[in-house]
Amino acid sequence: MLASEDFIVKICGITTEADALMCVSQGANAIGFVFAPSIRQMVPGEARDIVKRLPEDVTAVGVFRNEDKIRVIEIAEEVGLTAVQLHGLESADEVAFLRDFIPTVIKALPAESPSLREFDRSHADFLLLDGENPGSGETHEWGPLGRTHMRTPVIAAGGLTPFNVGHVARTLPVRGVDVSTGVEAGPGRKDPELVSDFIRAARQGYVQRLPSVGNYPMSEED
Repeated sequence: MLASEDFIVKICGITTEADALMCVSQGANAIGFVFAPSIRQMVPGEARDIVKRLPEDVTAVGVFRNEDKIRVIEIAEEVGLTAVQLHGLESADEVAFLRDFIPTVIKALPAESPSLREFDRSHADFLLLDGENPGSGETHEWGPLGRTHMRTPVIAAGGLTPFNVGHVARTLPVRGVDVSTGVEAGPGRKDPELVSDFIRAARQGYVQRLPSVGNYPMSEED
């Protein structure tokens, strides 16, 4: 599961063991596998073989979209996932059901979704604030983070690159960042230099976070 004391740097759309291990060696603490229709979609058996090679402190995240909740649990168990990320129209009841079986449930919403106002009642452990077309690499406005006050920790996604992730980590109240297209040499193939630059910029941005923004994780006194 995602450790509460860490700033999350998740590299998503992993399709090979070599890329997974490279991302971990560069400092990623979460690796994402897509099980929804996508050019990066993985077969559970192939993902399982990769997850077996990951260090215990790295979270394996499965990405789903409008999948039957029982099938999500079956894939999570088969692959060894400790987190799932939901990009569809999954209800709060479905999220609550999945939390009984999977340590961490991340619910993704577009940045301008009206559902953000009620997200704290969604039962999700994290909100992934994404663009309208996940995995496209398209950027979006981050305004909702300044207008919406939520207890649920936020992971930023959508159009992040090594060139803008430091600014996001430094100036916005996020618990982590998530990237796929922004560090690729081609669909499903990660570029080691881009991955290294992205992770370094994200962590430096978090360390330099503006005092007015605040920091995650909160201390016990907060």
